[in-house]
Amino acid sequence: MTHWIASSNRDNAKILDAKHIWGVPRRNKTLMHRVKPGDTILVYVRQEKEDDTILPSAITGAYEVVSEPYEDHARLFTTPPQMGDEVFPFRMKVKPVAVFPEPLEFKPLIEDLAFITNKTMWSGHLRQAMREIPAEDYHLILRRAGMEATDA
Repeated sequence: MTHWIASSNRDNAKILDAKHIWGVPRRNKTLMHRVKPGDTILVYVRQEKEDDTILPSAITGAYEVVSEPYEDHARLFTTPPQMGDEVFPFRMKVKPVAVFPEPLEFKPLIEDLAFITNKTMWSGHLRQAMREIPAEDYHLILRRAGMEATDA
């Protein structure tokens, strides 16, 4: 089993939660060959501004991949303006493992996450659609969210 952190925006995280489908951009097609049923995905949402409020970068929950990756060009996800006509066609079905009642703010986690080797320029580690992370980082995040008591 591989653990992944998947970068998203809040709109697409809500779609994932409602539809139980995750999609990545065309440019990440080769990445999808590495994702397998049984893998887990933590959903990371970037900092966003909503009206006058700054919503911090956060982890919203964990999901298990339950299908082989497939291709579907139907418009399902919200495309950020800088991504043109992207429809995130490389998709997989997921099931919730732990949807956090409140998003877990990401910045307080940085110092303790092994996959973030540059603690100053940490956001560079999250610029791709999905990134493999060590099991200890996956379990740490779940524990901090109050969703897992042990490192089983």
